[in-house]
Amino acid sequence: MIVDASAAAGAPKHEIKLADYKPSAFAVDGIQLTFKLHSDLVEVTATSQMKKVGKTASLTLDGGPHMRLLSVSVNGVALSGNEYTLTDPSLVLHDVPDEFALTIVTELKPKENTRLEGLYYSGGNFCTQCEAEGFRHITYFLDRPDVLTTYDVRIEADKANFPVLLANGNPGNSGDMGDGRHFSEWHDPHPKPCYLFAMVAGDLACLNDEFTTQSGKHVDLNIYAAEDDIAKCDYAMGSLKRSMKWDEDVFGLEYDLDVYNIVAVSDFNMGAMENKGLNVFNTKYVLASPETATDADFDHIEGVIGHEYFHNWTGNRVTCRDWFQLSLKEGLTVFRDQEFSSDMTSRAVKRVDDVRTLRMLQFPEDAGPLAHPVRPESYIEINNFYTTTVYNKGAEVIRMMHRLIGADAFRRGMDLYFERHDGEAVTCEDFVLAMEAASGVDLTQFRLWYSQAGTPTLSVKRSRLGADVVLEVEQSCAATPGQPIKQATQMPLLMGWVGADGQEVRPDVVSGGKWTNDGCLLDVKSTVQHFHFKDVPEKAVPSLLRGFSAPVNLKHDLNAKELALLVRSDSDAFARWEASQSLYGDYLQACIEGAETPKNIPDHITKAFSGLIDDTSTDPALLAELLTLPSEITLGQRLDVLKPEEIHTAREAAVGELAQRFADRLTERYSDLSLEPYSSSKESKANRRLKNALLRYVAHLPQAEEVVSEQLSRSQNMTDKVAALAIVASSNFASREALLSSFYQTWQGDDLVIDKWFALQAQNTQPDAVAKVRELIGHPAFKYTNPNRLRSLISTFSMLNQPRFHDAGGEGYALLADTIDKMDKINPQTAARLVAPLGRWRRLPEGLQAMMKHQLEQLRHKVESDDVRELVDKSL
Repeated sequence: MIVDASAAAGAPKHEIKLADYKPSAFAVDGIQLTFKLHSDLVEVTATSQMKKVGKTASLTLDGGPHMRLLSVSVNGVALSGNEYTLTDPSLVLHDVPDEFALTIVTELKPKENTRLEGLYYSGGNFCTQCEAEGFRHITYFLDRPDVLTTYDVRIEADKANFPVLLANGNPGNSGDMGDGRHFSEWHDPHPKPCYLFAMVAGDLACLNDEFTTQSGKHVDLNIYAAEDDIAKCDYAMGSLKRSMKWDEDVFGLEYDLDVYNIVAVSDFNMGAMENKGLNVFNTKYVLASPETATDADFDHIEGVIGHEYFHNWTGNRVTCRDWFQLSLKEGLTVFRDQEFSSDMTSRAVKRVDDVRTLRMLQFPEDAGPLAHPVRPESYIEINNFYTTTVYNKGAEVIRMMHRLIGADAFRRGMDLYFERHDGEAVTCEDFVLAMEAASGVDLTQFRLWYSQAGTPTLSVKRSRLGADVVLEVEQSCAATPGQPIKQATQMPLLMGWVGADGQEVRPDVVSGGKWTNDGCLLDVKSTVQHFHFKDVPEKAVPSLLRGFSAPVNLKHDLNAKELALLVRSDSDAFARWEASQSLYGDYLQACIEGAETPKNIPDHITKAFSGLIDDTSTDPALLAELLTLPSEITLGQRLDVLKPEEIHTAREAAVGELAQRFADRLTERYSDLSLEPYSSSKESKANRRLKNALLRYVAHLPQAEEVVSEQLSRSQNMTDKVAALAIVASSNFASREALLSSFYQTWQGDDLVIDKWFALQAQNTQPDAVAKVRELIGHPAFKYTNPNRLRSLISTFSMLNQPRFHDAGGEGYALLADTIDKMDKINPQTAARLVAPLGRWRRLPEGLQAMMKHQLEQLRHKVESDDVRELVDKSL
């Protein structure tokens, strides 16, 4: 029978450990799937060619409570009730031959599937999501990534309602069946794990294009979306073609099927999914036009399109042996999509954006109760390990490897990795071994990055010995859950020297380092290490951690004057930005702690800021970042005890003071940029970024309401509209509510734009913020069942709105806990991704600690899913 979703949790799952991994006792030599789609029911027939590869009499298949088993047959003979045992999580066949054909028929109710995993119904379409363990909600199977097989799929459906029938691989036969029904058949020749299976059926429009690979192979490209949205798919198609060309040029990797299909759906737990030849995307990462999408949206679309395409090799052709190796595909592919985006846009600004994301999301994860290694040792619910540690820190681990062995050796290592493991399910160790073999570099110590959690701290101190300078580099890492003591690991520290005149100098390094084209690479391996530089000019300043060469917290002995020199003159864009953040951050921290006041901004800051306003030689996109003070989240990470209100007050006061001091020049440069007509060029995007950074200062001047309202009304692109509306949402403008209402009335027919409308109001820092968010939860356009809408309001509020989420009365915590409890019954995966902000109670003042912890304790007794229960328990 079908078990109701609200009663499906049952007993908590047991902990699964990496150390307990064993290969499957069975292999599958091909599976044939037939989907018979009807309005409310779907019948699935799965015939697998099974073969024993281990010593066992029984076969245990993964399953779930959200489907009904209709029949089980072995070699065409139906099994009786005493020949198998059926439970919620599994189907056990007690005695099976060494080789046999297993046919299982199940019945599903996709319209009742609010979990959005397995087969579900969304917006008039049937859609699947099988990563990580969704295939077991379609049929009983060996749902593990190391069981690879080929798939033949037949889909049958009503032709009028579901004219488009798609699955993985290349299309086969199709045609009418009579009674208004039709069928479509698909064959994927490449063995894959079941998490990469996909099927879509619906009434969808299609944008067609084509690509010719470097060997002359013709590939049909198709993007499917709702009829009203198909005109917004051109940029995504261009991004796909650029991704395909880039992967050929940079890694020599060519696409391997006759077709590449993308489907955009509005209800999706993730950003996108790399199913072989049939990517399913959240509409957020496909649909775009200048009128409805911001420049950041366009960049995200290109990056995510690239990410899923790059998975064709790093994830599909070579996949994970087990889910502990998730970063094998995700960390590597994030690195690849970051490199692709850097080549398509500004490498310097892309690096700043990526590091900002890492620090905002992953560093707190590493510093809290949910800390885990890039390759975890255990889990209860695998969906909870789709984290910024596995993805973003995993990408940093790949980047460090790339830096340590060099780009040429890394490319040879990639070639060797595919040569050794194409068509296999492998481990992170296999990847590192390929890099070692290709480069001749011993990465034994470096492997600690995969097994140790936490963010290391690098402390760098200088001492002068006559004409020479010695840098003392000390590394440490705080205890994390289950790992009280950490070993020293290997990391690349890229640095340079900037003379007092702003020119780069290159003194010889005695040992442990070498000069490269972008700086001196220090190979840090010990707890304490000394690097001796000869003939360093007086007053030369070290430029440390260039390009953010390792994911660490950096401590140094540079003073404000030296940081200001780096802001003006450092040739490394990231180090220049980092110096600006340290310069501003040191002063703002002193303000937060009461040692300084925002009205008393030191000369070294005002001089640096003044020089930046008039700078016309720096990339305007980077200049926008150099003019922007550290975020409230960044400032909070500097403090042992978080002080959300004090941080907000100090930062806003400093912005206001700088705005007042440089009012005329800020306004003039903003006005000059406002005259530029819209263009999608890289230069125009950079100018918009600078213009809107300046607008945040102008918004603190007396004419703010007039200027902001004018930009909102006159602009014909969403980038400028969102920048203005963000200021409106947190303002005390008399026109605030009218402007917000007008925006909604104009854009209420576009879901992705309305997501932005919700998100901007979630960041409202006025005292009425919590009440406003509760009011928006009751808005007709808010839907708990749509993950995009939920994230836009609730995740944005709890992650980004620090002063109001940490409201003194605890109302922000209660709001988040109420939402998690409700979502746990609807969509546990999405609910679990809301828990993290409640796990940071240990860093709060005592009163806030107690209120946040109370909400976690309440949730512990309420929640039913393993997804949420695991994270709540760890957070406490």
